[in-house]
Amino acid sequence: MSSAKKSNERLIKKYPNRRLYDTQTSSYITLGDVKQLVLDSDEFTVVDAKTNEDLTRSILLQIILEEEANGAPMFSSGVLSQIIRYYGHAMQGMMGSYLEKNVQAFTDIQNKFTSGTTGAFEGKPFSPEMWTQFMNVQGPMMQGMMNNYIDQSKNLFVQMQEQMQNQSKTLFGAAFPFPPVDKAK
Repeated sequence: MSSAKKSNERLIKKYPNRRLYDTQTSSYITLGDVKQLVLDSDEFTVVDAKTNEDLTRSILLQIILEEEANGAPMFSSGVLSQIIRYYGHAMQGMMGSYLEKNVQAFTDIQNKFTSGTTGAFEGKPFSPEMWTQFMNVQGPMMQGMMNNYIDQSKNLFVQMQEQMQNQSKTLFGAAFPFPPVDKAK
């Protein structure tokens, strides 16, 4: 990260009593306040006040945990189980990258819709109610678009797997002969 970006980034210190201190506002804040920083797209870093260890990911995971526990969860138990299974797996790094790219693609799609429709709502960003209304009207089109997106995403993942297999064969092929792959399966 560049030093110019770091200087604009908000620093939040976490103290042993689990309190969060925002150095920009010189005040203690709550996890809800940190969530609002995320929603406002404000850049910030959370560090341990004693050790200066970066705790940002830990705090973000805490926010996700609270959101999942309160109200309508985003992830099913099955999805969470699948994610856990990738930890320690050879594909762990690739899965993280894959999920990140898919979330970014979904965000891009959402931004594309909101940028083209803000005029209809007097320049206001879409609220959850507006999204519900929009999705009710645009449901079939969105379903088709999401199905195409999922197919493309699946194809990308398969391509990444094949690429890794080919790289493994290239690296280890002479020492460890691989059996031929039956593409019909």
